Amino acid sequence: MIRIGLRDARAHMRRFVMSIIAIALGVSFVVGSFCFREMLNDQVSQMMGTNSDHDVYVRGATEQKNDADSTSSTSSSSITTYNEISTDLVKSLEKVKGVASASVTYSISGVVLLDHDGNAVSTVGAPTLLIGADAQQPWRSANFVSGSYAKTDSEVALNEEAANKAGVTTGDSTRIVIDGEPHDVTVSGVFSTSNSQLGALLVLGQPSMVEHYLQQEGTSTTQTQYIGIYGNDSTPLTQDEQQQLADRVNAALTKDDDAHAITGDSLRDEETKSTQDALGFIQPLILIFAAIALFVGAFIIANTFTMIVRDSMRGYALLRSVGASPAQVFGTVIIQAVILGLVGSVLGVLLGWGLLELIAWALSNNGMPLSGSPAPSATDVAIGMIVGIVVTIIGATLPARTAATAPPIQAMNETVNPEKPVAKRGWLGFIMVIVGSVFWVLCWMLNAQKAQWSWLDTLGTGWTLGLGAAFVVIGVIVVSPAFVTAAAKVLGWIPTLIFPVTGKLATRNIGRAKRRTANTAAALFVGVAIVSCLGVVASSMKGSVSDMIDNNLHADYVLISASMAQPISQKAADAVEKTEGVGATSTIRLLPTVSAKDAKKTTFTAVINTDLVTKLYPIDKQEGDTAKALSNGEAAIGKNVADDEGWKIGDTIELTSKNTEVDEEATAEAIKAYQNKVETQAMTLQEEAQKLALSGDAAGAQQKAQEAQDVVKQAQNVDQKQFVKTKEVTKTEKVKIGAIIDESVYMDNIFVSEDTAKKLCDTNMMLITQMYVQAKSGTNLETLRTNLQKAVKPYYTITVMDRDSFKSTMSTMINTMLSIIYALLALSIIIAIFGIVNTLALNVSERTKEIGLLRAIGTSNGQIRGMIAIESVILSVFGTLLGIITGVAAGVVIREAYKAQGLNTLSIPWGQLVLFLLLSIVIGLIASISPASRALKQPVLDAVASE
Repeated sequence: MIRIGLRDARAHMRRFVMSIIAIALGVSFVVGSFCFREMLNDQVSQMMGTNSDHDVYVRGATEQKNDADSTSSTSSSSITTYNEISTDLVKSLEKVKGVASASVTYSISGVVLLDHDGNAVSTVGAPTLLIGADAQQPWRSANFVSGSYAKTDSEVALNEEAANKAGVTTGDSTRIVIDGEPHDVTVSGVFSTSNSQLGALLVLGQPSMVEHYLQQEGTSTTQTQYIGIYGNDSTPLTQDEQQQLADRVNAALTKDDDAHAITGDSLRDEETKSTQDALGFIQPLILIFAAIALFVGAFIIANTFTMIVRDSMRGYALLRSVGASPAQVFGTVIIQAVILGLVGSVLGVLLGWGLLELIAWALSNNGMPLSGSPAPSATDVAIGMIVGIVVTIIGATLPARTAATAPPIQAMNETVNPEKPVAKRGWLGFIMVIVGSVFWVLCWMLNAQKAQWSWLDTLGTGWTLGLGAAFVVIGVIVVSPAFVTAAAKVLGWIPTLIFPVTGKLATRNIGRAKRRTANTAAALFVGVAIVSCLGVVASSMKGSVSDMIDNNLHADYVLISASMAQPISQKAADAVEKTEGVGATSTIRLLPTVSAKDAKKTTFTAVINTDLVTKLYPIDKQEGDTAKALSNGEAAIGKNVADDEGWKIGDTIELTSKNTEVDEEATAEAIKAYQNKVETQAMTLQEEAQKLALSGDAAGAQQKAQEAQDVVKQAQNVDQKQFVKTKEVTKTEKVKIGAIIDESVYMDNIFVSEDTAKKLCDTNMMLITQMYVQAKSGTNLETLRTNLQKAVKPYYTITVMDRDSFKSTMSTMINTMLSIIYALLALSIIIAIFGIVNTLALNVSERTKEIGLLRAIGTSNGQIRGMIAIESVILSVFGTLLGIITGVAAGVVIREAYKAQGLNTLSIPWGQLVLFLLLSIVIGLIASISPASRALKQPVLDAVASE
């Protein structure tokens, strides 16, 4: 039986081609997802080895519990956090035997580097980092190609990628923008690192300078998570040497330090795992599309084996007649499935590997070089092979069962496997669709009637949405055979009018194999349904944004930072307000240090003024009066926040802010201690000079006197920023809720006035994210645009947008996100096309004699091609229509479920849906070419005698 299975597989290899392609594409996504994650893991591991390269790290000894947001996923970070430790420990650690240097590495993310022409250097999603490192606090992994570390605050060193992108080299002048403020700098050196930085641009500055900017941002520099220790400034220590040094450091630490030393390898392993876990969402996302592709491919495999079983049915009947058991016949078909799955899986593994190599090449050419290996591991290959073979066996099971259970006598005559009735299946599918629809209605009710359904609302609307989608999609697949005949008549009406003979034949042929036709349509239906659903959601998102801007935004211009990590500087905002032609203005300032005490969820607080809510972005839906509340020092709360926390007008909330401030007393003591140290050194040297002079050593006395002068001179030139000490101060303010805002742009925040905010934090901690500008009456808008662009030009990263540009930017962001998803879903559409080709080939094969008779009585080749083309188009349009109807329904429900999140406008992209229908006709015509050609290749007499 094994030999028979192998022989049949060889005989039908041509018919396996489409299924092999489907399996290969699906498996390539599975293997590619695992390879991509391993490539990223490898990359992260290499980067951690380079960037966190100290031999020993000192961190807190007490584990911290993260209660910031009990509702958030606990799996967001797998790394354990510890208490912060004092940066004053650095001095005592430097005295430990075997410590070459100890330091706190300060860094600022989101700075902007300007090129030699004064334009911001862009990166593909990667940040630009300003890192504190110099000759006294070196970074061992930095290998200087030219120049050296920065020696003053006006110098920086760049990694090679940053220097190349900026078009600068050692000795050149350029600028960096920090917190919206540009700074002139000179490139002191260019360095390389042993591993790729994933496109990140690295800027090394003096540690005291970086520390100073962190203090300006309100970040504490007296406490830190880690202190890094080098045992050797040039050569890494071995694992045993790291442990020995860590043990000596731990012996030197006291209980009051609340600190503990671990090896560098230990910390790198922890942080590598944490980062890899954070990137873990990528693989499941790709696997979702792989599952869709394999699900669609299973239909094609089933149809392929149905064709092969049909052709071999008489052979299986003869085997049964001579004593073969049903299990043996079943095994014969399964052997073919294993061979098919094996060939397709091998090709899929190779294709997945090739795709990863292509992705790595493309990323490298677009500024994000990867040094991680894209080669699949033995585990990846095994998973790909198992998945491909299992899916193929599942697809072949029903045809194999048909071959094994058909009575030999029936199998030998021409009434092989008459199609089973589809009425019961139709009713089952109809019930499933109804159940899914009920879940969707429940989802809408949960969203619209929260108070009445609070016992269900605790579960969220996502579960009803997901269950409804599952029941509807599976129900449509189950019920579709019952609609094949009716759909064929409706969809074939126009072709029948135009081509009476071929149209009628095609319409009748479609209804002969209802299950097979429905299964093929289902393969196309799945992909089209998802694309249509996303199209409705995306169109609704863009429509909601557009309506919100058209109906609510009364500002003429919106200013945002081109770098998402960079706020708009206060100086830039002041310059805009003074610009000629500017009328009302308002900024939105986030308060990152401010939160609501005892809130159930994480809340964000922002500062706005009354001009924003009355003139520039007026509020229509609100409880109370937002402008009046802000004027009275009260808070205005977004409706989503109010609902989540159970707050209402008149309630009092307590806002808290942890601020880092300069500790004047500690700073003065640090300066005084340094001055005393300098005075002591100078006096000691002068005393030694006097002794040498008295002993008659004039040259020695003069040298000592010069050393004393040098000490004093060096002290005069020392950077005072290094003595600045900070302290953490917590401020609280009780604020009454004066208004609740039910407008999408305001719904997720707490809003306070600037006067209230100043009681909680300094002005420099109010980060300006957007600025709205309204022209004075009678001002020419184009002239105002020019004036605004001139006003913000010195700040480099600020973009001036009118209302249309603002809408276009929002739409572009949505389109970019969707284009990636559409590209991934295109795989399932391609596989579905192969399914149509396979099904048509099966239909043609089953009607060989019929087609031969039609040709014998004078039907032209063109008419035969037309008949098969019409069948193909009807089948393709049927699947597309099912997908469009289901996808649009799902999109409407999703829009309703997320209406509170800003999806206020339902927009159905009719043009896109019509395009899908037109494409389905083209797909059907293309898919019919090969089966039609095969039908016409066989001589008429052979076709008539084929049975």
